[in-house]
Amino acid sequence: MVMAMGNAGNLDAEIEQLLNAEKHARLAGDVAATRNAVTEILRLCFEARAWNTLNDQIILLSKRRGQLKQAVTAMVQQAMQYIDETPDIETRIKLIQTLNIVSAGKIYVEIEGARLIKKLAKIKEEQGHIAEAADLMQEIAVETFGAMAKTEKIAFILEQVRLCLDRQDYVRAQILSRKISTRVFDADVSKEKKKPKEGDNVVEEAPADIPSLPELKRIYYELMIRYYSHKNDYLEICRCYKAIYEIPSVKENPAEWIPILRKICWYLVLSPHDPMQSSLLNSTLEDRNLSEIPNFKLLLKQLVTMEVIQWTTLWDSYKDEFENENNVGKNLGEKAAEDLRERVIEHNILVISKYYARITLKRLASLLCLSVQEAEKHLSDMVVSKALVAKIDRPMGIICFQRAEDSNDLLNSWAANLERLLDLVEKSCHQIHKETMVHKAALKV
Repeated sequence: MVMAMGNAGNLDAEIEQLLNAEKHARLAGDVAATRNAVTEILRLCFEARAWNTLNDQIILLSKRRGQLKQAVTAMVQQAMQYIDETPDIETRIKLIQTLNIVSAGKIYVEIEGARLIKKLAKIKEEQGHIAEAADLMQEIAVETFGAMAKTEKIAFILEQVRLCLDRQDYVRAQILSRKISTRVFDADVSKEKKKPKEGDNVVEEAPADIPSLPELKRIYYELMIRYYSHKNDYLEICRCYKAIYEIPSVKENPAEWIPILRKICWYLVLSPHDPMQSSLLNSTLEDRNLSEIPNFKLLLKQLVTMEVIQWTTLWDSYKDEFENENNVGKNLGEKAAEDLRERVIEHNILVISKYYARITLKRLASLLCLSVQEAEKHLSDMVVSKALVAKIDRPMGIICFQRAEDSNDLLNSWAANLERLLDLVEKSCHQIHKETMVHKAALKV
């Protein structure tokens, strides 16, 4: 006890001497001496394991009149190194909160402030307080930090998005994800490293634990897959998997790209028919790697071929594959199975509309292997979504797939036909006249 009191007395005496030295250096405007005095005070407190004294000295030094920015920056940076050395979680949280108080509102330590908040949020998440961790992270707008490295900014925003998804705050997750432009992932990092001009902000190097751009790209699209899975937006999920598939490190490893290519195929099949889906479908079919999974190549070819697909045959062939497929750690589920059947029916209706101008509802229902009511419902849904043009004569039970022509279009087509007809008449008259002249000349000879 006496030893401890003696050590505390020595520590206080040494701190008092250094505070006097710091005061003289600060008032004299000596940056180096002030910085050395401040860091030495923190080192003494750390070596003595006097955590409460360390917190008090940090607050005291930051509030001294006319304190130099360089001294505050050095003090915060040095104290951050001691966070992982704290004996327990309460001491660690208290030190982080102390440093947050010091760095709050100071632009010259905004990066350190953001890193401190990230550390505190991680601790809160480990304790199970996900909502509190998400609220802490959302207070920081790193996109405005000019001196922060690009990869660190992206990693920070992705952490904000992840916490919002964990909290099931999907609206805020979407807003935060829009702060990241997908073009940044395709930038050539080697070309971007230029010498800063005079007057430019010096961008700090990202810490060693920050992932590289290709790794961040994968994390970003995996988070977006979680977001779009909540909305059941199959086409966007497919595009996210396509972006992951294009990462060079993924393409080089068959163990990685084969499962991703399978998911691309499934989500293409599940996506409603539109120009974007059609474009992705054709580009995927041209991929040589698809030959490694022939079942899925056959599945996509069936969608491209203008033939009616038998749902029962298709489901029997792919049921096991479909049920074993995972997305974000879960099976595709019953909803996806229903949507798959829906897509097959839509494909069949589109095929029938190509071959028939008019068809009865009973015949359509028999081709689709559905009841008349179900066939009418699916057809009506497609007409409402503008995927198809059709009219149903319900009393007669006849469907007409022909588009009703506009009067102006009809008149224009008549005018074009008349013009072609007159051109043909003129050419014919010219040929007749030519033959007549040749015949007369032959008779004269």
